[in-house]
Amino acid sequence: MEQTPRESETQYAAEETKKRGMLGELFIRLVKEKPLGTIGLVIVIALFFTGIFADLSYFGFPDIGLAPYGFNEINLAHRLDGPSGEHLLGADNLGRDMLSRVIFGARISMYVGLGAIILSVGEATIIGIICGFFGGKVDIIIQRFVDAWMCFPMLFILLTAMAILSGLMHPVLLMILVLGLASGIGASRLIRSAVIAIKSNMYVEAAKAIGSPASRTLVRHILPNVMPPIIIMLSIGMGGVIMAEASLSFLGFGLPPPTPSWGGMLSGSGRTHMIRAPWMMIWPGLALCLVVYGINMFGDGVRDLLDPRMRGGLGRYSGVEKQRAKLAKKAGQS
Repeated sequence: MEQTPRESETQYAAEETKKRGMLGELFIRLVKEKPLGTIGLVIVIALFFTGIFADLSYFGFPDIGLAPYGFNEINLAHRLDGPSGEHLLGADNLGRDMLSRVIFGARISMYVGLGAIILSVGEATIIGIICGFFGGKVDIIIQRFVDAWMCFPMLFILLTAMAILSGLMHPVLLMILVLGLASGIGASRLIRSAVIAIKSNMYVEAAKAIGSPASRTLVRHILPNVMPPIIIMLSIGMGGVIMAEASLSFLGFGLPPPTPSWGGMLSGSGRTHMIRAPWMMIWPGLALCLVVYGINMFGDGVRDLLDPRMRGGLGRYSGVEKQRAKLAKKAGQS
């Protein structure tokens, strides 16, 4: 049966998108349709670049890196100096270079944000898939525990956990574990609802009918189809994790001094000298706001493109209308 021009155009657009893959198509549409999301992506990449190349001592180059000084390199002769050629962003109350501390703070935010959100999404995925796929008593028991967990304020849970477990392991590792495990339980509700919706599809029922084991059904059919909400959780949740780490450090329950956490830099000496040396609070606060804003904008752009309920989402098959318009334009010129 011969295809109509409309069907051939749709097939052509589908083949072009398939060649690029979902991530390639997502990136292209993000750049073309979501300018704020693209700016957010640039900020996220800048955060990772700054965190990785703050110094290259772990590569055997201790004197090479973006930071001009060590994060705890004290020079009392430059105590509370303002921005200058030697200290571009000024110096703190101990003469430490603020630019270097902000750069090393990006590394801390990268470690905590990336590690905690991966742990959180992994935990949420496991709990959500188990509850949504198996259902019954398993779902009831686990969800009642989730309900009880969500009744407690998250800040109270984090403060209690950090106060009890402080000193048991490296502070950064402890922060990653506490933030990741605490936030993943409530987030499992999103994955559970997605799994319940997918479980009713015909291909899942067909897999059960031919005797496919549950593990194979989960890996081959359920997990690939819940990847969009997982990607959205990864892109949006990282900003919240970085803000939670900064809040705990600001309150004195996070990373201890002299670790250059942006939240810790806003507390303590930063508040004490904020009138005489306002740059001690301006730069870490500005870096924190900029990074969280960029991550949220990037996450919103990714959500808009991946959610099929949103106009233009990848779930409605992106690019078809644009390809159709291009083909019609070429046909009119010929």
